[in-house]
Amino acid sequence: MRVFFQGAFYFYKQIISLLPAFATHFLPLADKNSGSQRKHWHNWHRLPPFWVNPLLILIWLIVGISLRLVNLTAKPPWTDEFATLVFSLGNTFLSVPLDRAIAPDILLQPLQLNPAATIGDVIHNLATQDSHPPLYFVLAYLWMKLFPSDGGLVSLFGARLLPAIIGAASIPCVYVLGRVAFRSRLVGHLSAAMMAVSPYGVFLAQEARHYTLAILWVIGSLTCLVIATRHIQNRTPLPIWVALFWIGINALGIATHYFFTLTLGAEVVVLIFLAWLQLQTSNKFSLLFSPPWRRIYAVAIGTCVAGLIWIPTLLENENRGALTEWIRGSRVGLDWLSPIFQALGTLIAMISLLPVESSQALVVIPSGVVMLTFFIWAVPILLRGIKIQLQHPENRMMIQVIAGVVISAIAIFFIFTYFLGIDLTRGARYNFVYFPAIVVLLGASLAVCWHPPQEWMETEQGKNGITSIGKWGINGKKAVMLIWLMGFFSAVTVICNLGYQKYYRPDLFVQLIQQTSPTPVLIATTHKTYVHTGEMMGVAREIKRANSLQNPLFLLAHQDRDPNASTIALENTLKQLPRPFDLWLVNFHAPVAETAKICAISDTQSLPPVDGYEYELYHCQ
Repeated sequence: MRVFFQGAFYFYKQIISLLPAFATHFLPLADKNSGSQRKHWHNWHRLPPFWVNPLLILIWLIVGISLRLVNLTAKPPWTDEFATLVFSLGNTFLSVPLDRAIAPDILLQPLQLNPAATIGDVIHNLATQDSHPPLYFVLAYLWMKLFPSDGGLVSLFGARLLPAIIGAASIPCVYVLGRVAFRSRLVGHLSAAMMAVSPYGVFLAQEARHYTLAILWVIGSLTCLVIATRHIQNRTPLPIWVALFWIGINALGIATHYFFTLTLGAEVVVLIFLAWLQLQTSNKFSLLFSPPWRRIYAVAIGTCVAGLIWIPTLLENENRGALTEWIRGSRVGLDWLSPIFQALGTLIAMISLLPVESSQALVVIPSGVVMLTFFIWAVPILLRGIKIQLQHPENRMMIQVIAGVVISAIAIFFIFTYFLGIDLTRGARYNFVYFPAIVVLLGASLAVCWHPPQEWMETEQGKNGITSIGKWGINGKKAVMLIWLMGFFSAVTVICNLGYQKYYRPDLFVQLIQQTSPTPVLIATTHKTYVHTGEMMGVAREIKRANSLQNPLFLLAHQDRDPNASTIALENTLKQLPRPFDLWLVNFHAPVAETAKICAISDTQSLPPVDGYEYELYHCQ
């Protein structure tokens, strides 16, 4: 790992040294045509100017894919990833027996490759047992056929490689969005550079889930919104190919994740704002039926049709309520403020995330101080960059549109949270619906920092006339580099599992069992949905990898509304097992059986807590 970081440091140092070279090609904030580019050969490695642009995109892509591939399988999969693995194989969780002791191999059977499964099985199992649309799972079904099994189970590397590659693909795509929105390659490159190192982007790309694919569709839809905005401004018809492309992107987005509709809702709010602005400049109501608006209405109708076809699937799915139970619930007292801090924390972590989740105070405190200092310095600079962009007529509307998407999406989150009782802020991953817009706004602000206007520059007295854009004597280009480096080190924090830590640590739990239980073990949990099956799959997978426990068994004690059903299943199982053995009750939310009470309960206060696994230990002699 040390060699990797030394090599990475040298590589990224060379990238940073290239930035001043490429900047000379993109001096204006808005370069409308290629005529503004210099016609001579560049001094850096004597490359012609037209090579610098694709070369930089390639560099950001290499940086992004490198960060997304490092330690790709180091962190154990969690319940949502197990759902992706099982359903993408065309398998089902229903094959796992309930209410009786089973061996780890039986629990892990849904993770075995299934040559007989078809795409139809993937779609059917999702429609009847899950709450997500099938597009990503079908792609993963085809993708994972390229990888051999890993110890008899599906390849975790193969499953995580797909979202990592798709996540890297968002880097050139967000370059296109930034360039189209602001007609500036500089904005495009800075957006791509920040996407490459965003800790939030790396976090999503290293999970075997569908969020990176959804981000691609968000970028595509926002690009179409930007193009439509220009046609509304110029009162020219939206090209038919753009309208059809927009409908197709929106349809694919909904088929990837239903929360993509939140992005569409934010876009609708922005379009209403644009219509209001147009009516303010002209009282002619007929403008709302002009050619650009007619095409936009057609896009809206096509998108609605693409979304409505999923309504029957949602209504027929009996499991959707149980699977989303974790984001529902009542609040008391200060709990009403939690969504605000959760939303703010996710916004911050899109740019910077140092090891503030560490268990060691000596790591948490310095990390928190550095992050706080960084934001005290960076936020005023970034806000001023947005303010200056708003002063340019060419860029004002684009800032309003993209910022409008962000503000509208966050407002929709809070409406769901406070009025509908569905706390979307609890899942940081759901913020994919506006993440690309944040990145492009960041790129637009950093473009001003890279070439700050003369009136912004401040000369520090007593420091040899050094020009800076802030209070600490840092000039614009150095400020951009520092912000990028903060993103890079934040991405390293994520890939080392020091930030955006996994909710479940079955690896630590299995180590604890190995150190504590010299006898055979029964690991019992209450079961309602496949989420609880996934929790135990994580433990079984780690046991299979360690191969050190003696004949471990699992019990998934099912319960619907009556918790005593799990108690009865536990009692019946305990009566059938030969002694001695250790009983581990893990996330067991039911009364403890009388038979278990006969066993000697262990003092678990002296044992370390494990993320995702609340446990009690009984020694049954």
